[in-house]
Amino acid sequence: MADGFDRSDDPAGAFRFVGRARELDLLLAAARHAPAVVLVEGEAGIGKSRLVREAAAVLAREGRCVLTGYCHPLREPLPYGPVVGALQQAGARVPDGELPAATAALARLLPELADRLPPAPPRPADPQADRRHLLQAVRAFMTALGPAVLIVEDLHWVDEATRDLLLFLARDLPEQLCLVLTYRPEDLPVDTPVLGAAYRRPPGTSGTVLRLGPLAEADVGELASLVLGERADAALVASLYRRSEGLPLVAEEDLITLREHRPEPDRGDAALRLRDADVPNGLREAVTERLVRLSPAADAVVAAAAVLAVPAAEQVLSEVAGLGTDDGSAGLVEALQASILREQDDDRYAFRHVLAQQVAYRRLPGPTRRRLHASAVQVLERQDPPPLVQIAHHTLALGDRPGWLGRAEQAADQAVGLGDTGTAADLLRRLLQEPDLDPPARSRVARQLAPIAAHGVDFAADAEALRAIMRDRRLPSTTRGEIRLALGMLLLNQAADRAGFDELARAVDELGDTSPAAVPAMVALALDESAGPERAGRWMDRAERAVRGSADVELVARVRASHLTLRASNGDPGVWRAVEELPRHGQDVMVLRQTARALFNTGDCAIDLGEDRRAGALVAESRDLGRAHDYAILLLNAEVDLLRLDALAGRWDHLAERFATLAAAHPDTPVVRVEQGIFLGLHALAQGRSEEAVEHFARAATDSAGQLALSVATRTSTGTAAVRLAQGEPHEAWAVARHALAVVRRAERWPKAAGLLPVAVAAALGCGERGAAEELVREADLGVRGRCAPAAGAALSSARGLLAEGSAPEEAAGEFAASYRIWQRTGRPYHAARSAELLARSLARVRPAEATEALARATAVYTELDATADLARARQLEQVSGLALPVKPGRRGYGNRLSPREREVAELLTRRATNQEIATALFLSPRTVEHHVANVLKKLGTSRGGVATALRETAPAD
Repeated sequence: MADGFDRSDDPAGAFRFVGRARELDLLLAAARHAPAVVLVEGEAGIGKSRLVREAAAVLAREGRCVLTGYCHPLREPLPYGPVVGALQQAGARVPDGELPAATAALARLLPELADRLPPAPPRPADPQADRRHLLQAVRAFMTALGPAVLIVEDLHWVDEATRDLLLFLARDLPEQLCLVLTYRPEDLPVDTPVLGAAYRRPPGTSGTVLRLGPLAEADVGELASLVLGERADAALVASLYRRSEGLPLVAEEDLITLREHRPEPDRGDAALRLRDADVPNGLREAVTERLVRLSPAADAVVAAAAVLAVPAAEQVLSEVAGLGTDDGSAGLVEALQASILREQDDDRYAFRHVLAQQVAYRRLPGPTRRRLHASAVQVLERQDPPPLVQIAHHTLALGDRPGWLGRAEQAADQAVGLGDTGTAADLLRRLLQEPDLDPPARSRVARQLAPIAAHGVDFAADAEALRAIMRDRRLPSTTRGEIRLALGMLLLNQAADRAGFDELARAVDELGDTSPAAVPAMVALALDESAGPERAGRWMDRAERAVRGSADVELVARVRASHLTLRASNGDPGVWRAVEELPRHGQDVMVLRQTARALFNTGDCAIDLGEDRRAGALVAESRDLGRAHDYAILLLNAEVDLLRLDALAGRWDHLAERFATLAAAHPDTPVVRVEQGIFLGLHALAQGRSEEAVEHFARAATDSAGQLALSVATRTSTGTAAVRLAQGEPHEAWAVARHALAVVRRAERWPKAAGLLPVAVAAALGCGERGAAEELVREADLGVRGRCAPAAGAALSSARGLLAEGSAPEEAAGEFAASYRIWQRTGRPYHAARSAELLARSLARVRPAEATEALARATAVYTELDATADLARARQLEQVSGLALPVKPGRRGYGNRLSPREREVAELLTRRATNQEIATALFLSPRTVEHHVANVLKKLGTSRGGVATALRETAPAD
């Protein structure tokens, strides 16, 4: 076009795109390699929005679904408003097939797509569950769209809830989604990353950070030539560049003025008009020059738009301006033609840029501003529903601070009711900063803010928010106690931080010993395993006294569930009958959630105790009940426990992949990584990959650092000690075991430390510490006496067998046989095989036939589980002891095929085992391993790195 404007997409006239080719290429490259996160930062007016619009146009032409949402400084309550606004644009891009069930939660936010979404479920009573549903629904919806780009502009104005959603998405992007975020770094809160928490792209996620700088003078010259043609001489371009300093918005505003102002033939006129203005005033001068030429009606409409500060309908602008319908319409048309205002898609009108709005607002005299703010309050109050956030803003602008306090609290209540916790949190924090907020209102506001602050996706920010509330010394003690309770629960549930227990104990003091509000803190303190049973019992007694006679059935159910958990943890044999009597049906959802919690907790304890079949039934029932009654936090834990039970039951096929899938779906949940690490460590140990096993156990220990579950700490320590024993390092193993035993002794939880006992005894005996081993067995025996703990019984039998093995093989065999029978009844084949191997070892000299039978049982399990290191150890026992296991007939000559031993070596090579690890796993000398490795590589015709591929290719023939 001759005038340099391209009006194809913008009725107000968009300037041609210049000077950002490199940035556009980078943005497009990232978007085409989804999943991707692109951050576009730069000062106001630098061209962030124009860059993403250009990219969006290209990507849309390529067939991608492009959705754009905007953050605003003033907003009305709508949960995740900027993202929901973007999703509303999906329209025809929503797939014809059935959308995932998870998207149903969006139905109430996207009524225009209700016919395409699954039926809306009842809204959860629990705000935290509601929030989780919406987060998952947005992700499921974006996944269903296929190749898509989600753009969210002006993140410096984002509300907390929307920021949490974007952080949630960014950490676990759908495979075909590119997330593009724009923001002004200078307008972010101090020391606050754009997503509220430090963000690192997960593995497999591409992206970039584009930091936009000013245009070069040549770019400004190109822009001027496109708009003004020959009038854009060197002097004019120099003036434009000096005034704008390369800021596109300032140059564009000047060019709009110059395009509409036709000078005399002297081409220097335009340059003279710009020459004397200071650079910081360039935008103000350009906008003001157009404003002064407006008619009174247009001037009034623009003034109303400046005061309203948000996109507004034509009628609202006219009424706030005090104009009739005809005058208001004429004034609006003139403002649009002058490129001061622009029309949005929803028949609302606003300034082309927030900086232009600020220029127009500051130009208004004080009395005019106050009159327009008062008019805005009157007009907005007549709307249904009234936009309370905007009304509060105008009330404060009038200087009516008491009125603002009331309006802001009403607006926060409205936002909470609509589920927009982000808008609510912003308002509530501003209210708490007010010195004139009276004590009752301060308590109300703090109580309303606390649960919002506790349920974000960024633990550190949430914890600091709660601490900041508590620092307000004007809060009553009971209010501070409620907030401290929320902080304690946050520390325990999201970070497994033991400092949470200290906060809960202080919360009980602040709330009062008999207050029902303190009961959740009491029961949490009762379940602190490290405190020992006596202290736990005292806290449980206090909780039961506090709810005695209470009509709060949910609180009573919470205490009952916690008491059952405590009993199960201690191995109380009568707890299972009490669990059977829990209510499974009824109208009270909160009571049924506590039943689900009790079922899961007691099932989790049952795994540690060795009641695996009972545990499986309880955990599965808790999962089903939790799903039926929207107890989302329990579902993931149940899935993890069911995987753990599969590992114990020897169902190892594809278990590593199942753990990996669950971990990828929940990258920020330590409990998944911990159980994944423990299984991978045990699996690696069983296959002789010792150093890899140590790494897995170490990572699991790091992920579980400070965790509240005692069994997690003992199992990671047990695994590490077992690796050191396998490597022939008993002193290192004993050091690890002693540290874990100290934790068990302090907690007095011997029923839950079964796996540690035989490993610790073996390590102590390996170090010549027989006295310590004997004392340990006596102590553990006393600790589990009278408890229902089959796993501890099996472990004790194994430990006694190890003590007796050297001097009394018959006695040792009896103990190992008892251990084997318990593990068989429990349903743990790998544990049973280890006991059978020990039984064979003790019987080898006294009853070789029975030893051979026991060893055959062990090797059958090891073979089935592909536990190559265990199998090699069993064969070593066979050779050393002169036992004769049944051998399948076959020829001894293998030619170019791998022998069984060479295949074992090859399998370990595929797992990146070193020669030393292979030697340890297969009980061979390093020289023998070198010989086998050389044969493997020669027969397969490959290098160490190619063994896995070569094995797959030769499998049918071999």
